[in-house]
Amino acid sequence: MQCETMAGGFGVSITGVRVDALDDAGLAALLGAWRAHHGLMVFPRQQVSDAGLLAFSRRLGELDLPPNQENGRQSAPGFPEIYVVSNIKDAAGAPIGALGDGEAVWHTDMSYAALPPLASMLTAREIPASGGSTWFCDMVAAAAALPADLRARVAGLQVKHDGTYNSGGYLRKGVVATDDPVTAPGTLHPLLVRIPETGQASLYLGRRRLAYIPGLSRADSEALLDQLWEIATDPRRVYKHQWQLGDLVVWDNRTTMHRRDPFPPSERRRMHRTQIKGTAAPAPFA
Repeated sequence: MQCETMAGGFGVSITGVRVDALDDAGLAALLGAWRAHHGLMVFPRQQVSDAGLLAFSRRLGELDLPPNQENGRQSAPGFPEIYVVSNIKDAAGAPIGALGDGEAVWHTDMSYAALPPLASMLTAREIPASGGSTWFCDMVAAAAALPADLRARVAGLQVKHDGTYNSGGYLRKGVVATDDPVTAPGTLHPLLVRIPETGQASLYLGRRRLAYIPGLSRADSEALLDQLWEIATDPRRVYKHQWQLGDLVVWDNRTTMHRRDPFPPSERRRMHRTQIKGTAAPAPFA
């Protein structure tokens, strides 16, 4: 197993190992590298099968079913726990997955849930010739970069995480549309959370659309969130992954956010994803 730290110290590229054939010592080494590099692992050209993806995912914890997206909950045939992200349509013209070919904005997977997923895994089955890259930002580094006065201000605040729209801007199936962040439904989580395994602080934002900080006026909430998002997505703390067939990327949803570039609608892109259930709600950092 070879581990190479990526630029800026955020994330690790791991080669020389098959994730579907790890012994316990190999898994422990992977988890150590994962935590040391703020929750992002890249396995170039891993070429893991759907069965292998599930087997590896289950070694990290119990799995969630796919989230409700614009077309409902869509899984890979025969694998209900594998969520399909794709612009491909079947012979009848129906989408086989979610999110289409447009941009997917910065977000944390399912942070609108009371118990958000611990981690996600995404592997490339079909990729376009251009576009479709996935970007990750380091929320542990973002928390450390907060000026002292701003950190003290956010330490006691919560933010509402809304799930009305997905990261592609689509209304989730069966959900009522809204554009008011104050009255929109959502789940409250601390803005600054503690990662139990490391004791580190992480900025926990979720997604920008319809986010709201209770106790502030809408204008003050928007201004504070804009300031936090600028720090979180600073290019110095961002990694861009340009996909190759078979790549597998694993990320901790508590310590990262991610987004996707658009790609030509005439080109096919199919990704398979699993997500590991959280074991506890995000806890405030103290």
